[in-house]
Amino acid sequence: YWQYWEDLDKITESKDQELAIHKQLFKISSNKNSDVLIPITKNSPLKVGDKVKVRVEIRNTMDMEFVHLKDMRAAAFEPIYTNSQHHYQDGLYYYEAISDVATHFYFDYLPKGTYVFEYTLNVTLSGNYSNGITSIQCMYAPEFSSHSDGINVTIKNER
Repeated sequence: YWQYWEDLDKITESKDQELAIHKQLFKISSNKNSDVLIPITKNSPLKVGDKVKVRVEIRNTMDMEFVHLKDMRAAAFEPIYTNSQHHYQDGLYYYEAISDVATHFYFDYLPKGTYVFEYTLNVTLSGNYSNGITSIQCMYAPEFSSHSDGINVTIKNER
């Protein structure tokens, strides 16, 4: 059993083939007719007041039961919707729980396939932040787990 500390933005994506997870952040830019999603990179700082779309993609090669997905977020981000609730999406039932540092997704049953989860955040503070990682694990078979890479975000104080 190894346990050690590492900066979250230095963690690289897990290479697990049975259960893979990928996380992306997008800045929401509004046009006259629709919203445009602009990928957030190290060279594209955000501003206080911006809206950010979080997209988490799961690829699962086998049916699983009792799965927990934890999506960490930077201290500068606040979720737009703060109520925890049950959801039904693409034939999948799950419970989404909002906490101070992360959004949790709980699945009683996760059939094999590819799933995409999205939610929106407000940018509230300026500075340089580690957005953390997203991890997924089968609760009764913890050997089936995976995590995304860490993301570093820069937020300017301009409005």
